[in-house]
Amino acid sequence: MVTTTWRRVSSVEELRAAIPAPPPDSIVMRKQLPALDEHCRTIIAASPFVLLATSNAEGRCDVTPRGDGPGFVKVIDDKTIAIADRPGNKRIDSMQNLMENPHAGLLFLVPGMDETLRVNGGAYVTDDPELLGQMAVNGKTPLFAVVVEVEEVFFHCARAFRRSRLWEAETWPDRASLPTLGQIIADQTRPENETGADIDKRLAESNVRLY
Repeated sequence: MVTTTWRRVSSVEELRAAIPAPPPDSIVMRKQLPALDEHCRTIIAASPFVLLATSNAEGRCDVTPRGDGPGFVKVIDDKTIAIADRPGNKRIDSMQNLMENPHAGLLFLVPGMDETLRVNGGAYVTDDPELLGQMAVNGKTPLFAVVVEVEEVFFHCARAFRRSRLWEAETWPDRASLPTLGQIIADQTRPENETGADIDKRLAESNVRLY
Protein backbone atom coordinates (compact mmCIF):
# COMPACT_ATOMS: atom_id res chain seq x y z
CA MET A 1 0.00 0.00 0.00
CA VAL A 2 1.36 3.41 -0.99
CA THR A 3 0.99 6.10 1.64
CA THR A 4 0.78 9.69 0.45
CA THR A 5 2.57 12.27 2.58
CA TRP A 6 1.03 15.71 2.30
CA ARG A 7 2.82 18.93 3.17
CA ARG A 8 2.78 19.37 6.93
CA VAL A 9 2.01 22.61 8.70
CA SER A 10 4.90 22.75 11.15
CA SER A 11 4.20 25.65 13.48
CA VAL A 12 1.48 27.47 15.36
CA GLU A 13 2.63 30.62 13.57
CA GLU A 14 1.65 29.07 10.22
CA LEU A 15 -1.78 28.24 11.61
CA ARG A 16 -2.26 31.70 13.07
CA ALA A 17 -1.25 33.33 9.81
CA ALA A 18 -4.40 31.83 8.30
CA ILE A 19 -6.61 31.80 11.40
CA PRO A 20 -5.95 34.84 13.61
CA ALA A 21 -6.37 34.28 17.35
CA PRO A 22 -9.59 35.61 18.87
CA PRO A 23 -9.13 38.68 21.09
CA PRO A 24 -8.46 37.77 24.75
CA ASP A 25 -11.58 39.67 25.84
CA SER A 26 -13.85 38.00 23.23
CA ILE A 27 -16.73 35.78 24.31
CA VAL A 28 -15.09 32.74 22.71
CA MET A 29 -12.18 33.14 25.15
CA ARG A 30 -14.09 34.42 28.18
CA LYS A 31 -16.53 31.49 28.06
CA GLN A 32 -13.73 29.13 29.13
CA LEU A 33 -14.16 28.58 32.86
CA PRO A 34 -11.88 26.95 35.46
CA ALA A 35 -14.73 25.10 37.17
CA LEU A 36 -18.29 23.88 36.62
CA ASP A 37 -21.10 26.39 37.01
CA GLU A 38 -24.86 25.79 37.23
CA HIS A 39 -25.21 25.51 33.44
CA CYS A 40 -22.45 22.91 33.20
CA ARG A 41 -24.11 20.94 35.98
CA THR A 42 -27.45 21.10 34.19
CA ILE A 43 -26.02 19.69 30.96
CA ILE A 44 -24.06 16.94 32.73
CA ALA A 45 -27.23 15.94 34.58
CA ALA A 46 -29.13 15.74 31.27
CA SER A 47 -26.43 13.92 29.32
CA PRO A 48 -26.67 10.14 28.76
CA PHE A 49 -23.52 10.04 26.63
CA VAL A 50 -19.96 11.34 26.93
CA LEU A 51 -16.80 10.81 24.90
CA LEU A 52 -13.66 10.24 26.98
CA ALA A 53 -10.33 11.14 25.36
CA THR A 54 -6.98 9.97 26.78
CA SER A 55 -3.44 9.33 25.56
CA ASN A 56 -0.52 7.27 26.75
CA ALA A 57 2.99 8.43 27.60
CA GLU A 58 3.99 8.37 23.93
CA GLY A 59 1.01 10.50 22.91
CA ARG A 60 -1.00 7.70 21.26
CA CYS A 61 -4.58 8.85 21.61
CA ASP A 62 -7.82 7.03 22.32
CA VAL A 63 -11.44 8.16 22.44
CA THR A 64 -14.08 5.92 23.97
CA PRO A 65 -17.86 6.35 24.32
CA ARG A 66 -19.43 6.13 27.77
CA GLY A 67 -23.17 6.00 28.22
CA ASP A 68 -25.88 5.34 30.78
CA GLY A 69 -29.00 7.03 32.09
CA PRO A 70 -29.02 10.85 32.08
CA GLY A 71 -26.84 12.12 34.89
CA PHE A 72 -24.72 8.97 35.04
CA VAL A 73 -21.61 11.13 35.34
CA LYS A 74 -21.45 12.10 39.00
CA VAL A 75 -20.63 15.68 39.89
CA ILE A 76 -18.69 15.61 43.16
CA ASP A 77 -18.14 19.35 43.32
CA ASP A 78 -17.41 22.23 40.95
CA LYS A 79 -13.93 20.89 40.24
CA THR A 80 -14.50 17.13 40.29
CA ILE A 81 -16.60 14.62 38.35
CA ALA A 82 -16.57 10.83 38.23
CA ILE A 83 -17.50 8.33 35.52
CA ALA A 84 -18.26 4.74 36.51
CA ASP A 85 -16.52 2.08 34.44
CA ARG A 86 -19.38 -0.21 33.38
CA PRO A 87 -18.78 -3.70 31.90
CA GLY A 88 -17.42 -3.53 28.36
CA ASN A 89 -14.89 -5.21 26.10
CA LYS A 90 -12.25 -5.51 28.86
CA ARG A 91 -9.58 -3.68 26.82
CA ILE A 92 -9.35 -0.94 29.51
CA ASP A 93 -7.58 1.33 27.01
CA SER A 94 -8.63 4.56 28.74
CA MET A 95 -7.66 3.42 32.23
CA GLN A 96 -4.31 2.09 31.03
CA ASN A 97 -3.59 5.43 29.39
CA LEU A 98 -4.40 7.28 32.61
CA MET A 99 -1.77 5.23 34.42
CA GLU A 100 0.83 6.74 32.07
CA ASN A 101 -0.66 10.17 31.35
CA PRO A 102 -3.14 11.38 33.98
CA HIS A 103 -5.11 13.79 31.79
CA ALA A 104 -8.44 13.50 29.99
CA GLY A 105 -10.83 15.39 27.78
CA LEU A 106 -14.60 14.95 27.85
CA LEU A 107 -17.32 15.88 25.37
CA PHE A 108 -20.87 15.72 26.74
CA LEU A 109 -23.79 15.23 24.35
CA VAL A 110 -27.52 15.69 24.97
CA PRO A 111 -29.88 14.14 22.38
CA GLY A 112 -31.43 16.80 20.16
CA MET A 113 -29.12 19.52 21.45
CA ASP A 114 -26.62 20.90 18.92
CA GLU A 115 -24.30 22.45 21.49
CA THR A 116 -21.83 20.30 23.46
CA LEU A 117 -19.94 20.70 26.73
CA ARG A 118 -16.18 20.24 26.78
CA VAL A 119 -14.31 19.45 29.99
CA ASN A 120 -10.52 19.01 30.25
CA GLY A 121 -8.42 18.24 33.27
CA GLY A 122 -6.30 15.87 35.28
CA ALA A 123 -7.69 12.37 35.69
CA TYR A 124 -7.10 9.16 37.57
CA VAL A 125 -8.69 5.77 38.23
CA THR A 126 -10.21 5.02 41.63
CA ASP A 127 -11.52 1.92 43.37
CA ASP A 128 -12.72 3.84 46.43
CA PRO A 129 -15.64 1.79 47.83
CA GLU A 130 -17.51 4.83 49.17
CA LEU A 131 -17.60 6.55 45.78
CA LEU A 132 -18.26 3.36 43.81
CA GLY A 133 -21.13 2.50 46.13
CA GLN A 134 -22.80 5.77 45.17
CA MET A 135 -22.59 4.78 41.51
CA ALA A 136 -24.22 1.36 41.74
CA VAL A 137 -27.00 0.56 39.25
CA ASN A 138 -29.45 -2.33 39.59
CA GLY A 139 -27.47 -3.52 42.59
CA LYS A 140 -24.25 -3.71 40.56
CA THR A 141 -21.32 -1.68 41.88
CA PRO A 142 -18.62 -0.75 39.33
CA LEU A 143 -15.10 -2.02 39.94
CA PHE A 144 -13.54 1.32 39.04
CA ALA A 145 -14.37 4.90 38.18
CA VAL A 146 -12.49 7.60 36.31
CA VAL A 147 -12.22 10.82 38.32
CA VAL A 148 -11.62 14.02 36.35
CA GLU A 149 -10.30 17.09 38.15
CA VAL A 150 -11.66 20.00 36.11
CA GLU A 151 -9.11 22.50 34.78
CA GLU A 152 -11.11 24.08 31.98
CA VAL A 153 -14.70 23.81 30.81
CA PHE A 154 -16.63 25.52 28.05
CA PHE A 155 -19.61 25.09 25.76
CA HIS A 156 -18.99 24.37 22.08
CA CYS A 157 -21.20 25.99 19.46
CA ALA A 158 -23.68 24.16 17.22
CA ARG A 159 -21.89 24.42 13.87
CA ALA A 160 -20.56 20.84 13.69
CA PHE A 161 -23.98 19.41 14.51
CA ARG A 162 -25.75 21.80 12.15
CA ARG A 163 -23.39 20.86 9.32
CA SER A 164 -23.75 17.14 9.99
CA ARG A 165 -27.52 17.36 10.64
CA LEU A 166 -26.86 14.59 13.14
CA TRP A 167 -30.20 14.69 14.93
CA GLU A 168 -32.30 14.96 11.74
CA ALA A 169 -33.67 11.45 11.18
CA GLU A 170 -34.51 12.15 7.53
CA THR A 171 -30.76 12.46 6.81
CA TRP A 172 -29.83 9.14 8.41
CA PRO A 173 -28.67 6.32 6.11
CA ASP A 174 -30.77 3.19 5.75
CA ARG A 175 -29.31 0.91 8.42
CA ALA A 176 -29.90 -2.08 6.18
CA SER A 177 -27.47 -0.58 3.66
CA LEU A 178 -24.62 -0.77 6.17
CA PRO A 179 -22.86 -3.92 7.41
CA THR A 180 -23.65 -5.21 10.88
CA LEU A 181 -20.92 -5.23 13.50
CA GLY A 182 -20.92 -9.02 13.37
CA GLN A 183 -20.24 -9.00 9.64
CA ILE A 184 -17.51 -6.40 10.06
CA ILE A 185 -15.80 -8.46 12.76
CA ALA A 186 -16.12 -11.65 10.72
CA ASP A 187 -14.54 -10.01 7.67
CA GLN A 188 -11.73 -8.43 9.70
CA THR A 189 -10.81 -11.39 11.93
CA ARG A 190 -11.81 -14.40 9.80
CA PRO A 191 -12.96 -16.66 12.65
CA GLU A 192 -13.02 -20.35 11.75
CA ASN A 193 -16.20 -21.39 13.52
CA GLU A 194 -18.41 -18.29 13.46
CA THR A 195 -20.26 -16.41 10.77
CA GLY A 196 -21.19 -12.76 10.90
CA ALA A 197 -24.71 -13.80 11.86
CA ASP A 198 -23.33 -15.90 14.73
CA ILE A 199 -21.33 -12.94 16.03
CA ASP A 200 -24.34 -10.63 15.73
CA LYS A 201 -26.39 -13.06 17.80
CA ARG A 202 -23.68 -13.28 20.45
CA LEU A 203 -23.34 -9.50 20.57
CA ALA A 204 -27.10 -9.05 20.92
CA GLU A 205 -27.13 -11.44 23.87
CA SER A 206 -24.16 -9.67 25.43
CA ASN A 207 -25.74 -6.23 24.98
CA VAL A 208 -28.66 -7.26 27.16
CA ARG A 209 -26.28 -7.49 30.13
CA LEU A 210 -25.60 -3.78 30.60
CA TYR A 211 -24.32 -3.86 34.19
